[in-house]
Amino acid sequence: MDIDTQDCLLIIDFGSQVTQLIARRLREQNVYCEIHPYQNVTDAVLLDLNPKAVILSGGPDSVTRKDSPRAPDRLWDMGIPVLGICYGQQTMMQQLGGLVEGGKISGGGGTAEFGRAKVKSSGELDLLNGWFIEGPEQVWMSHGDHVSKIAPGFEVYGTSANAPFAIIADTSKHFYGVQFHPEVHHTPRGAKLYENFVRLAGFKGDWTMDAYRDIAIEKIRKQVGDKQVICGLSGGVDSSVTAALLQEAIGDQLTCVFVDHGLLRLNEADDVMAMFRENMNLKVIYADEKELFLCALEGQSDPETKRKIIGGLFIDVFQKYANKINGAEFLAQGTLYPDVIESVSFSGGPSVTIKSHHNVGGLPEKMGLKLVEPLRDLFKDEVRILGRELGLPVSFIGRHPFPGPGLAIRCPGEITREKLEILRLADAVFIDQIRKHKLYDEIWQAFVAILPVRTVGVMGDGRTYDFACALRAVTSVDGMTADYYPFGHDFLSETATRIINEVAGINRVTYDITSKPPGTIEWE
Repeated sequence: MDIDTQDCLLIIDFGSQVTQLIARRLREQNVYCEIHPYQNVTDAVLLDLNPKAVILSGGPDSVTRKDSPRAPDRLWDMGIPVLGICYGQQTMMQQLGGLVEGGKISGGGGTAEFGRAKVKSSGELDLLNGWFIEGPEQVWMSHGDHVSKIAPGFEVYGTSANAPFAIIADTSKHFYGVQFHPEVHHTPRGAKLYENFVRLAGFKGDWTMDAYRDIAIEKIRKQVGDKQVICGLSGGVDSSVTAALLQEAIGDQLTCVFVDHGLLRLNEADDVMAMFRENMNLKVIYADEKELFLCALEGQSDPETKRKIIGGLFIDVFQKYANKINGAEFLAQGTLYPDVIESVSFSGGPSVTIKSHHNVGGLPEKMGLKLVEPLRDLFKDEVRILGRELGLPVSFIGRHPFPGPGLAIRCPGEITREKLEILRLADAVFIDQIRKHKLYDEIWQAFVAILPVRTVGVMGDGRTYDFACALRAVTSVDGMTADYYPFGHDFLSETATRIINEVAGINRVTYDITSKPPGTIEWE
């Protein structure tokens, strides 16, 4: 597969918090897609991307408001299929001659519709193959406004109690609009709708990690040329796959740097260095920079400040070692698509920034090294598949994610060496328990957070005043959404007892049962 001929489906983002789930559904169909915020999609961008189809996402605004977001006018004359979802359907109607009525939320008198709803069929449509087999379909609605008049050329193919135009289409132009969200799991057959859309658009379903491997290697060689590359290696699956990909692409032009910033888990540095020595023929430099990082973090408690300090110091360290290598001009990182989404809000788009990642939002504005980020367009599950394509051992691919800032973001509030040591020991007990009960591979990520509060306890008839900690374990596919792991009470009781008995400095253990959203996986 050639880089420049890969079919692309463009998702124009109007600010929905679940836009990334649209991308997930498409990737599951082996379709390459990119998310771009509506204000960035100019005529030049459309020309450059040359999308084979476009999906318009939902969003929080009202099309009835003056100057609210719109799709580019050029889109309607490109002769490609377009699917509008919720707000996307509404702007499609408003721009093509229909009418949207404001609900009470936006100052109108229309009826809103939130949560589960039933959609009834009003006609046969190729987009809906596999739908309505057993009667009305359950969908997830989340709209205050609704379409009150459809644009010329459109017909109605589905209705709900409060959305008379729940599914509409102009089949001659391959324009489709749905008022609900097919990307969320509350719309059980939503994936089928996306499958039908990409089939109608003529996608071949050839976006595979085997194909991506060839594309990524070609891109790396084209970008790097004959220069040397420094790769930040943490031992996690992202940086490991990045290193393996670079090694295949440029061979001995690659030097990996493992930075010990004093924020690692128990025995992490020794374990990771041994893992790479035994499994991969890489040049790896061990950079002992514990004092540099810990001194810079003293007295800091704001999570964004901590992330930016760590991000900046990482760059300083990489630059230091790059200066020792003749021709080193590039820094490779295992940045993933969720990192980009959470850090830079869809490249400046309308959805809110959640947090800075040390390798995205945490980077200094001026950096001497140019970035190589071959995984930037991938989700975590895709990275694991790519790792298998590259022949990495299961021990690499199956490791739980560990954030670049390490224990710094599992230590809310001010970081101290005492708290870090307590946290390491508690985390080691928790992971040992998970492995002992053979649960490690069922869980996406598990860790302990030490809380910025001391609590009163009783041990051996004496009063204690020690730290509380929170256990965190989640299940997920790509890290964009997650549910807490449903440990049994016996497991939690046994684990809490071990931590309190074996870790001096903790006298209270809690379990975090927050899903993502509304929480994030990490505490900071």
